[in-house]
Amino acid sequence: MDKILIRGNGALNGTIPISGAKNAALPLMIASLLTRDALTLENMPRLADVDALISILSNHGVDYRVHGKRAGDDAMTGRRIEFQAREIVDTTAPYDLVRKMRASFWVIGPLLARAGIAKVSLPGGCAIGTRPIDLFIDGLEALGAQIDVEGGYVNAKAPSGGLKGGHYVFPKVSVGATHVLLMAASLAQGDTTIENAAREPEVVDLANCLSAMGAKISGIGTSTLRISGVSSLHGARHEVLPDRIETGTFAACVAMTGGDVLLKGARASLLEAALDSLKSTGAEVETGNDGIRIRRNGNELQPINVTTDPYPGFPTDLQAQFMALATKAKGVSHITETIFENRFMHVQELARLGANIDVSGQTATVTGVDKLSGAPVMATDLRASMSLVIAGLVADGVTEVNRVYHLDRGFELLEDKLSAVGANIERITGG
Repeated sequence: MDKILIRGNGALNGTIPISGAKNAALPLMIASLLTRDALTLENMPRLADVDALISILSNHGVDYRVHGKRAGDDAMTGRRIEFQAREIVDTTAPYDLVRKMRASFWVIGPLLARAGIAKVSLPGGCAIGTRPIDLFIDGLEALGAQIDVEGGYVNAKAPSGGLKGGHYVFPKVSVGATHVLLMAASLAQGDTTIENAAREPEVVDLANCLSAMGAKISGIGTSTLRISGVSSLHGARHEVLPDRIETGTFAACVAMTGGDVLLKGARASLLEAALDSLKSTGAEVETGNDGIRIRRNGNELQPINVTTDPYPGFPTDLQAQFMALATKAKGVSHITETIFENRFMHVQELARLGANIDVSGQTATVTGVDKLSGAPVMATDLRASMSLVIAGLVADGVTEVNRVYHLDRGFELLEDKLSAVGANIERITGG
């Protein structure tokens, strides 16, 4: 199994290109099930989750084609992939495939909308706490679907004539369930209103792509979405937005090590809460047309107080990375997690590097230390993996990060990007 070795060696300087967002790419790929025509997605990242979802979509009859690079593209330029589901050949998403990633459960919406039936395994994914499917089921039932759960599968059937427009109020914000209802309602008969919908940029990106495919959606970017169903959608070409989580992660790397790095192609508007927290550590943040520039030269890191919240609040997917940053701050930081109940598993691994962290309920109290020391550590989920990398960048000696398949799920060309700005990081294959 692969592992990553990191030797703490000082500041980072240069340019890191920001990839297309994984959390946007996955629902966009699933949206290809909604039309017989080709959906071409540009700026697609090279990630294990993307490859896994391609396998799942192929099972349903989606053909795909990866286009060659254009003149002037470099090795880190996002791919262009064309997806086309001329026919839905299978409406079952089996356990063998769905267990590998939670987002694959989202095929239930397009399958119901286009084929009128779906049998989808209960999802798998990261072990970061309970993520119930009740909101998915309740929302689809509001569109007239008949649903039962049996034998580890969700069996769903649309009423005669297809899904019907409806009204659904989410009892709590759910990005995944908002994706699913948005896709399903696009082909439902009549009008649908979704209240307390997720406002994350990735939801906006999906809504914009669906609109380009012929969907009629209003309220994009707000908590109330109104969809007037259409009889069919057509193909489109859409560029995946830049990854705000990758942006925040590399920004934390620069703040941790010091240095001066341009995050090329990043959009500050996608992660304002995280950038505000980064500024409070003493790092400089400069935004421009070419991306976001992060600097920290000589000044000590200041402690932070962070509480995760749905967008536009501080993203839960950056909580672990900012906790790593707090381990070297001059003072006491408080990190509160409100989204997932089991997302502090990286605390024990950071402690192996010398971090001083105390967890009480939903809050981690981080007392900054003068020195971290390299040690073997184990990644527990996708984002937690990066907290260990960030700490390893400044730890004395060698930090050995195991289970790096988590990193491969969500960070494109990680070692290449960090090495290019001066990090001493390498992947050891096998063993």
